[in-house]
Amino acid sequence: MAAPMPNDHSWFFALALCVSFLKCLLINAYHSTDFEVHRNWLALTHSLPVSQWYYEATSEWTLDYPPLFAWFEYGLSHIARFFDKEMLVVQNLNYASPATVLFQRLSVIAADVVLMYAVKECCKCLREDKGKDLMGKPSFILTVLVLWNFGLLIVDHIHFQYNGFLFGVLLLSIARHFQNRHLEGALLFSILLNLKHIYLYIAPAYGIFLLRCFCFTQNNADGSLQWRGFSLLRLVALGTIVLTTFAVSFGPFIALGQLPQVLSRLFPFKRGLCHAYWAPNIWALYNIADKAFSILGVKLKLLDMNKLPKASMTGGLVQEFQHSVLPSVSPLATLACTLLSVLPALLRIWHRPDGARGFLRCLVICALGSFMFGWHVHEKAILMVILPLSLLAVESREDARIFLILSITGHYSLFPLLFTTQELPIKIFLMLLFTIFSFTSLKTLFRKGGSLLNPLEATYLWGLVPLELVCEFAYPLTVWQKTFPFLPLMFTSVYCALGVTYAFIRLYISLLTCSDTTKRVKTQ
Repeated sequence: MAAPMPNDHSWFFALALCVSFLKCLLINAYHSTDFEVHRNWLALTHSLPVSQWYYEATSEWTLDYPPLFAWFEYGLSHIARFFDKEMLVVQNLNYASPATVLFQRLSVIAADVVLMYAVKECCKCLREDKGKDLMGKPSFILTVLVLWNFGLLIVDHIHFQYNGFLFGVLLLSIARHFQNRHLEGALLFSILLNLKHIYLYIAPAYGIFLLRCFCFTQNNADGSLQWRGFSLLRLVALGTIVLTTFAVSFGPFIALGQLPQVLSRLFPFKRGLCHAYWAPNIWALYNIADKAFSILGVKLKLLDMNKLPKASMTGGLVQEFQHSVLPSVSPLATLACTLLSVLPALLRIWHRPDGARGFLRCLVICALGSFMFGWHVHEKAILMVILPLSLLAVESREDARIFLILSITGHYSLFPLLFTTQELPIKIFLMLLFTIFSFTSLKTLFRKGGSLLNPLEATYLWGLVPLELVCEFAYPLTVWQKTFPFLPLMFTSVYCALGVTYAFIRLYISLLTCSDTTKRVKTQ
């Protein structure tokens, strides 16, 4: 079990208060179309009967989250009317009065209380040595890495979303499993799935872990499965929790005969393999390889340019398209690749569970495998890997190494989300602040053993500096800016994809070559 936490937690509340103040300073910053998305959802859930929620299409930003999040928006709408009733009119498209901006920004800040509580619970699960200064305490470092996470700050409090609230539910669920409160953990994850279905990415880790470590109550002496230890009662309890949660969420729409309509909104496979800006995953590398082969084929007169597909994968389009040379990828192919990418991790926790930490490592791999090979992945989904990995990073030197590579690369890949001039110094400053803290704190925590990164890894990360200078400052001054405006995005996506792919490989090496207990390095 984790060591008892010191009584003095004034630093935790100071960190939470300071980051909340920072968020308030960002209220009038740029916000993306996601701001209008959530305003529209406030309006339609407040103004329309439930039977019309998943049919309403006045705005192009239709409701495409699960029902529990719709009810969350419904609850917020009853507070919103005290700020500005006009924001709750469905026909008021792109409505953004000062009162509307203030309410929506404050709603995100207030919802982050869930994240703060979850982090505090996660801190109780860490192994800590007494007598260390703050920079040597894993709980302090974890709190900063999550509450002050660069990605959450720019995605939620500038770009605009409610990820902090959702990740709070996820981290609280993880903490409950560390505390052996598995039914609570299962309930929280079921709720999370019904708030945002992207968390299906990590559902296999939850399913295998709970079946193996909760439904089977005994192991053999070597840690292998003992079939006689299966508890039907525990399986029924788990099933009841999951089915009840989904029944409460989807039940009204099933009763209305609208389940197919709801599912069509949740899983719009017509959107295409990649988002308008390629997420830095394997498909970004696949796309650039296809473009390179097509250019080479035309140069060598092996391909006829007039017969190549005209659809652009970098011009902001998100519909289905055909690759020029390499085989086009279908949703079924991405599903198969995703399942194959996480299968070894799932088999590992089935045969050698290694407790809650083994589950957490499997969860991180499932999240990253889905990010690497999933269909129409958004770049923001990298946060689903970075935030849970923070828990492992403060306890393991190898995980700290992977965290530094993945967090810096993944966070930099979010830069294109903030493309306005006034936000440029903000994102650079916040990124530098978070990166410097990550390096210095983890280096202090794992001061034995030399540098956390080898020269090649450090060189790759330093390469982000000239990449930013070229994409942000030099390229806009060239004649290619008007002809090929997508090239900076493509450069960013492909360069970051290399780092994310490397981190994925390192994670698997750490999982398959060492046990969690033997590879953990004790800190001074």
